[in-house]
Amino acid sequence: MTAILYIALRFISIVAGGIAAGTIGSLTGLGGATVLVPVLSLFYGIPIIYATGASLVSTIATSAGSASAYTREKITNVKIGIGLEIATTAGAIVGSLTAVYINNNNYSWLIYIIFGMVLLGSLIPTIQRGKYEEPLPRKADWSTKLFQLAGSYYDQRLKKRISYEGVRWWLAEIIMFFAGVISGLLGIGSGALKVLGMDWAMNLPMKVTTTTSNFMIGITAATGSSIYWYNGYIQVFIAAATALGVLIGSFIGAKILVKITNKNIRWIFFAILSFLGIEMLLRGLQKSTVLNITPLLETVVSILFAVVMIVALYFYTVKGGEKNAKGN
Repeated sequence: MTAILYIALRFISIVAGGIAAGTIGSLTGLGGATVLVPVLSLFYGIPIIYATGASLVSTIATSAGSASAYTREKITNVKIGIGLEIATTAGAIVGSLTAVYINNNNYSWLIYIIFGMVLLGSLIPTIQRGKYEEPLPRKADWSTKLFQLAGSYYDQRLKKRISYEGVRWWLAEIIMFFAGVISGLLGIGSGALKVLGMDWAMNLPMKVTTTTSNFMIGITAATGSSIYWYNGYIQVFIAAATALGVLIGSFIGAKILVKITNKNIRWIFFAILSFLGIEMLLRGLQKSTVLNITPLLETVVSILFAVVMIVALYFYTVKGGEKNAKGN
């Protein structure tokens, strides 16, 4: 009886973690797995290779849940998503095979370090674009008309229709290939790089970027998860709990997203990536014996780093915006 109770409580706790991860992932376009992998490995003590396998399955659930809601709202640009997914799927195959090789040769600490570096690197374009509610106009290029990258959606928060034109399709395709590699390697939907590819490279509005990213990550994750399943790195118990939690969270995030501004989404994106990025980096260095610190100190350092980064972003965006307004 005690064993059954323990299993039930364990299942419920993982579902709760999945709900939080799914909500955050849906809001930011990262996909719940970007938050879920650190949560499972750092706080639940699950080996990272099994955390990544379960997270790929939950990513499919996230995509199915939030993408359907966003498509009904007519924010997702399905045409752009399908076009970019070709490169992402190819990358996912390469990344998944690399992850299997790394784990089989006892280099799992590398995954922690790569994960942390990817998350921290994703902060750079967020800082640069954090001042703007809508993307700055950029001249259309040859890919805009050839691939019909223009679109529009009605923003409930701003109460107006937002029109946009995507540019630099070729650059987005390159970024999407590496997003696929990261997805297969780290067990995430690589939403951070997908956001980078569409928000920065293609100059799409943040809401279009996050919703289209949520649509794409399910296809990417399905490709990678098949390789993890074949190699025995997906545990049904963990995968079922995370998938259920992330699915619920993705619906919650979808309801919240349409009612908040693009700037607020960037603040959430920035805060979470700051904390998780440095936490995963420190954990990887600890496992490689390069760094020897306690888990408590690791968490404290991560929180302090996130706070410092948020304060820096505030002064860069808010104070910088006030200074520009006075200058005009």
